[in-house]
Amino acid sequence: MDSIFIKLKDKAINSAGIDHDDAQKLYETGQKDPFLFMAYAAQIREYFKGRKIGLCAIVNAKSGVCAENCRFCAQSVHYGTDAPVYPLISSQEIIEKGRTACEAGARYFGIVTSGTRIDDQDEWDEIYRAIAGLNEAGIKPCGSLGMLDHKMASNLKESGLFRYHHNLETSRSFFDAICSTHAYDEDIETVRIAKKAGLSVCSGGIIGLGEKMEHRIELAMTLKELDVDSVPINILNPIDGTPLAGTPPLSPMEILLTVAIYRFILPDKDIKLCGGKEKNLRQLLPMAIVAGCNSFMTGNYLTTLGRDTEKDLEMIADLGCQAITE
Repeated sequence: MDSIFIKLKDKAINSAGIDHDDAQKLYETGQKDPFLFMAYAAQIREYFKGRKIGLCAIVNAKSGVCAENCRFCAQSVHYGTDAPVYPLISSQEIIEKGRTACEAGARYFGIVTSGTRIDDQDEWDEIYRAIAGLNEAGIKPCGSLGMLDHKMASNLKESGLFRYHHNLETSRSFFDAICSTHAYDEDIETVRIAKKAGLSVCSGGIIGLGEKMEHRIELAMTLKELDVDSVPINILNPIDGTPLAGTPPLSPMEILLTVAIYRFILPDKDIKLCGGKEKNLRQLLPMAIVAGCNSFMTGNYLTTLGRDTEKDLEMIADLGCQAITE
């Protein structure tokens, strides 16, 4: 059994990743010996990333009344949830929250707004002020502001934004089961526009939506083709009032296998574990690093509680790894 892991580990390192058929074989074999599989994924992580683990944090800068109907989202106007609703907060509040997060240990700080895109110039001006203030404070600013056109992306780059985040959510073949208010190609185009503008790009998705492993592999292959820099993996935390409220959870081992497969497919990228990690992995959360993860979102999420950065830093140190602070 070691032979397939060794062969594909070497292929991942020497050929910048494995192909779709290889990934399917890995999943089948990895189910039989998951800990050995994860050990080889850890070797790939250490080859490209060493034992350094990055932390990022976010602020829900504009919440609720999103016109999209993503079936998992508490902020969609189509569903009745308890998610907060408020307009864009001030640039000063964003900067202060960024300072707090980064003083606690986060390396990047993301400004996240609900909605398809930002259309209001006053909101853009406030966001530009926040980006400038974060940079002045020595914080790497990131943005998740919906769909972009070329002018928006260029303006963000000029304003000092470091990274743009835009999830594809799931694979193309499963997307229609999750969202019908925009096309998959619109998300792809936003990622390409952000890259063309010279922004670092963070794009991934959510697992546990009812998709199969083949859909997760398909998503990873799309992200590989797009050559994104950071790949966030969220795990569904079902929210009352959304269509996916009753979705059964993935097992911790299924989540860890997914992380390991992503490390083989995207060997030199940042694999970032984000929303739902505490609830779904429980006591196995540290195993995500063994499985190939080299980055975490720390603190709270958009509408749900997360985990104290102090605990994440302790976990990283206990595993003999080092949190990246610069």
